[in-house]
Amino acid sequence: MPRAAGAGELGEAELMSLEQYAREREAFRAAVILHKHARTVRVGPSMTWIFEDRRTIQYQVQEMLRIERIFEPRGIREELDAYNPLIPDGGNWKATMMIEYPDPLERQAALARLRGIEDCCHVDIEGCGRVTAIADEDLERGNAQKTSAVHWLRFELTPAMRDAIRSNVRVAAGTDHPAYRHSTQLPAETLRALSLDLD
Repeated sequence: MPRAAGAGELGEAELMSLEQYAREREAFRAAVILHKHARTVRVGPSMTWIFEDRRTIQYQVQEMLRIERIFEPRGIREELDAYNPLIPDGGNWKATMMIEYPDPLERQAALARLRGIEDCCHVDIEGCGRVTAIADEDLERGNAQKTSAVHWLRFELTPAMRDAIRSNVRVAAGTDHPAYRHSTQLPAETLRALSLDLD
């Protein structure tokens, strides 16, 4: 019997079967790409943050089930357990951070130079101050020599911050790592999308 999903979580009943997903994948993928547009932020020349929500995570789960040909309940549950923590719970934002250098040698050098950058990411909320990301939770995404090219960030927002965001204050996303100091103001379209993640 499928386990009931908790608040904000995806449940088995919300997922398409492999057969249904095969039929609907093209349209679903196009809709998710459009949905992600407002939730994607470039932070400097070599970093992208994608703010996740239920729809983006459902896409990730459906793709994993498709690639791995998973159809048994236990395997589906394992994928949901892995991805559900990436859905914001109403009091936070959660983002996938990607460090992007197309050239493999340049990327290798950059990941060594940027060790620890995941702990230097933040959002600045006008009138409320800075929130530093909690990175990767219980996952080990780097080592003594280099960081990973992908990290998961969580930004815990106070009620006052959530109220300010909903009232359209300026919000900037950035990093103050010594080797990569960049900040970008979130566009109005992005703030509108992210405000829907609150409460």
